[in-house]
Amino acid sequence: MQRRDFVHQSLLAGGALLTSTVAEAAKGKTDTSSLSEKPFNLDYAFHDGMFKNHGGDDFIEQIKFAHSMGFRSIEDNGMMGRSVDQQKKIGETLAKLGMRMGVFVITSQNWHWKTSLTSGKQEFIDLMIKDCKEAVEVAKRCGAKWMTVVPGNYERSLSHEYQTANVINALRKGSEILEPHGLVMVLEALSDNPDLFLRHTDQTYMICQAVGSPSCKFLFDMYHMQRNEGNIIANIDKTWSETPYFQIGDNPGRNEPGTGEMNYRNIFRHIHSKGYKGILGMEHGNAGKGKEGELALIKAYRDADNFLANPPR
Repeated sequence: MQRRDFVHQSLLAGGALLTSTVAEAAKGKTDTSSLSEKPFNLDYAFHDGMFKNHGGDDFIEQIKFAHSMGFRSIEDNGMMGRSVDQQKKIGETLAKLGMRMGVFVITSQNWHWKTSLTSGKQEFIDLMIKDCKEAVEVAKRCGAKWMTVVPGNYERSLSHEYQTANVINALRKGSEILEPHGLVMVLEALSDNPDLFLRHTDQTYMICQAVGSPSCKFLFDMYHMQRNEGNIIANIDKTWSETPYFQIGDNPGRNEPGTGEMNYRNIFRHIHSKGYKGILGMEHGNAGKGKEGELALIKAYRDADNFLANPPR
């Protein structure tokens, strides 16, 4: 099949899915017409369950609904735990709709919540290698490029410097597996637990620089960084060369933009002004419940995103 024929057929298929979704939405009691617009200026990625009241429990149907609302990406932390058939179906749906797959968590056994890569123990290095190899196959099925890695908890029997060296060595081994496939592990600094080793932008930036691979970069989760250090826009600039992926969540509450103290209008405008073409994962909950809560979430993103094109004078 010629490339132009393939693209043409994909667009037709995507249009059919979109038409079907809008028609189904029209049968319901909620009016989504005012929110169903062209794609957003930035590429926001929702996750399974975020639109379940409109799309149902089936993630595929949620994807179709979100596409009709202008979203063009998803992320799915638990992708590695889905069946091979589900992974393929999600990938095929995204391809038909012209959407992108964001991050999934590269680890299959939640070992990152325990003392792990920081310890330098071979058992964790072996698990890292195993999971990276499996992640390559998962990425092929669902069309992913980015995958989340968290090094683990602080190992208090070792100095910070030894732990850092252990993490760098382990990540280099993982990068060797991913790099030939053009895949990228993105390191997420977190605020959930003070025992976690990776917590700050400068720390993550330094590790990425030390690993020195295009397959090891920084996942800048703005909710976690607001809690740990603040100064979001300045730190975005400082870590820009190592940051191919962002995640969103207002603080406090970890819900959509506009529900907390963070000025996402200005943050989005700054990221957009730097020419960012990557994905921003909607790594948060819904402030409201039911269909009304989902529509409020979409409106919050429209309000913040429209600010990029129409800032106040």
